[in-house]
Amino acid sequence: MFYVLQLALIGTCIALLPLSYVWVKADDNKFRKLVWLTTFLTLDLVMFGGFTRLTDSGLGCPDWPGCYGTSSPFIAHAAIAAANQAMPTGPVSMGKAWIEMIHRYFAMAIGVLIIAQMLIAWTARLRHRPLHVSPWWPTGILMLIVVQGAFGAWTVTMKLQPVIVTIHLLLGLALLGSLGWLAARQTPMPIVEPAVVRWMPAALFGLVLLIIQIALGGWVSTNYAVLACTDFPLCNGAWIPPMNFEHGFHLWRALGMTGDGEVISQDALVAIHWTHRTFAVVVVLYMLWLAARLRRFDSLRTPANGVLLLIVVQFLTGLSNILLQWPLPIAVAHNGGAAILLLLLVMINFRISSSRPGRAIELDTSAPRDVVSASFPRHVP
Repeated sequence: MFYVLQLALIGTCIALLPLSYVWVKADDNKFRKLVWLTTFLTLDLVMFGGFTRLTDSGLGCPDWPGCYGTSSPFIAHAAIAAANQAMPTGPVSMGKAWIEMIHRYFAMAIGVLIIAQMLIAWTARLRHRPLHVSPWWPTGILMLIVVQGAFGAWTVTMKLQPVIVTIHLLLGLALLGSLGWLAARQTPMPIVEPAVVRWMPAALFGLVLLIIQIALGGWVSTNYAVLACTDFPLCNGAWIPPMNFEHGFHLWRALGMTGDGEVISQDALVAIHWTHRTFAVVVVLYMLWLAARLRRFDSLRTPANGVLLLIVVQFLTGLSNILLQWPLPIAVAHNGGAAILLLLLVMINFRISSSRPGRAIELDTSAPRDVVSASFPRHVP
């Protein structure tokens, strides 16, 4: 369809801005700059995805990939106005449609940037110029974003079904973590102390705990259970309030409904919220212990300090969401903090993994040119 080509063109035009920046920047390793820039923009996309969800804009355009069969809400103005008039308090409005479509435009742009990375990596392989990473890595990332796009489509067509939206969130964070790992491989590291390697299981376990907590947080958000408990540290005046775990954690069900098709109960929402809150205590204590131990190593001090800071920020923003009745800026900040925390744990795991014998990654930063210079002409001031 013609409007799909228009959408692809819009995504490509947006991607040309960061590509042009990388092109003209006076940096020999342009591939590294492209990967880091893509990672940063993916973090922004994850946060904007949270903003889209928190503003109830996920169905601002109830079809996919366009908006009422067009490439923009501006063209679909009449259909949006009619839907808004028929249901003024519903999920469709011009503002929500633009939020949803901007999110899709930027997702397409990220896809274009990842395609560029893949092409550069395979060009490097064909020209026998090392990129310190297999071209299958950016190829795998491209496959990941294709799957992510499919879940984005299902998010809309399945009317914000919680398990689909949560998987969409987790895939977005998997994309962010994969790009972070790729960026770390392209970046010169400080000398990693040999004793760091024994902390590999602990760091990996911390990453697993964080992923579980993010999944629980996504389940809270997609079920709109943030305000199921309105006090702290108690939950509705009790340490263990009445809860319904069976309905709360029944995965395959419609938004706001139980698996039997009935309206979900408050006790089920409390179970979702209470589980996320309680598991947060485990994650916070473990992360504080892990970061305190890892910051003793010079090579890990900076990311470990970042983990300590983000744990405090996450606690404060999570608490503020409850006590201040879920204000939008703080809710978005809480989502973004989780994404940055994930990136920091990925960096820590990468550095520890690279300290293993035979796994050290040597980056020749003194080389005047590399394969990326062959793909992007070197800028001459």
